[in-house]
Amino acid sequence: MNGSNRNTLTTVIVMAAALGAGLGLAGCASPHLGADFGQAVRQDIAAQVANPDARFSGVIAPGSNPSRVAAAQDRYAKGKVIQPSSQVAATSVAAAPSSSSGLVQ
Repeated sequence: MNGSNRNTLTTVIVMAAALGAGLGLAGCASPHLGADFGQAVRQDIAAQVANPDARFSGVIAPGSNPSRVAAAQDRYAKGKVIQPSSQVAATSVAAAPSSSSGLVQ
């Protein structure tokens, strides 16, 4: 072996030994984690789980008719949804407020 190959081989061996020692020491290190480590992830997962037996216990929203809502849900479940009739959006122009209203124009 000539000197150049010997230096290259020695360098490779030293680097491999240093890498092995570094990996060995990293495996021995114990992380210092708090008692609540991972709590945010657990809370996020819990917030994303739907309640399969959810019940509404509040007041019915004004304007909703329970029998119509039940019929619509039934039609949806059976795939017989009533499509809305086509409507054209109306465009209107509001009159400018009077100067006595105090609004800036």
